[in-house]
Amino acid sequence: MVRVRAVVAVLTLIASIPMSAKAQEWPNRPVRFIVPFPAGGSTDVGARLVGEYLSRSLHQQIVVENKSGANGNIGIETAAKSAADGYTVLVATDAVSSNPHVYKMNVDPLKGLTPVIQLSRQPMVLAAHPSLGVASLAELIALAKQQPGLRYATGSGVGAQHMVAQWFASIAGIKLEQVPYRGGAPALNDLIAGHVKLGSLGSTPLIPHYKAGTLRLLAQSTEQRSPTLPDVPTYQEAGIKGLVLDQWVGVFVPAGTPPAIGMRLNTEINKALAEATIRDGFLQSGQEPVGGSAEAFSQLVHGDFETYARLVKELNIKVD
Repeated sequence: MVRVRAVVAVLTLIASIPMSAKAQEWPNRPVRFIVPFPAGGSTDVGARLVGEYLSRSLHQQIVVENKSGANGNIGIETAAKSAADGYTVLVATDAVSSNPHVYKMNVDPLKGLTPVIQLSRQPMVLAAHPSLGVASLAELIALAKQQPGLRYATGSGVGAQHMVAQWFASIAGIKLEQVPYRGGAPALNDLIAGHVKLGSLGSTPLIPHYKAGTLRLLAQSTEQRSPTLPDVPTYQEAGIKGLVLDQWVGVFVPAGTPPAIGMRLNTEINKALAEATIRDGFLQSGQEPVGGSAEAFSQLVHGDFETYARLVKELNIKVD
């Protein structure tokens, strides 16, 4: 019996060696960063800022792959189904927490993905084309009561940007109609052109046009004003009490990825976010860099999962 136990112990040790060795030698080839939205939005910007740093610190190329579609589900599902070897990394938004409540997904992202680190947070901002003729949330509410069903663009389907707009409309007692796009960049293009007069979007693509005076920003969804938009009131400051919701960008790996790889990624990305040039890159794009532990990010992902479950029910959010 003693010999049998000894043999089992040795076999168990041998079985563990390949996984441990893989973690120690990682990475020995290029690493793929999946971004589930088109180029130009906040997720893509964050992935490329951090990816450039990791290419230097890990001595391997970071290849950013924009795999958009189905409100981010295509990229999310691709990452969750990928080999758990550290060579596929997902850089995604809180769609990971919201999508399961409104879309039929082929994976459970909370089970199929392991949180690594939060990259950034930013407000969702309500923007107006100057031709709409409103300069404040109060003026928009008054107009919307005269013209029910004003259309607003979002950079995704049924997600955080849509829920914030509908949450605002519910509290204000008005009706707004969503026009979904496959990313922040195409939504912004139509907003700037005046094809749609309102937009509920992440702050990243809006800031340059706000500074140029081609768009007016009426409210932001964070509890306090973002440092990148100090002149724009929060929804709460504008009278929409209780409306607080951040949009975050974070890093995940497929469930089952060796913990040592996740820890290495967390450590290296925290170093990246501490660099002044990278922090400035995030701030210039309208994002506040965050960082921190994998545990803290996991709590955020699961907490927002519960928040979105409540909003979907209370606002009767459905996919058309």
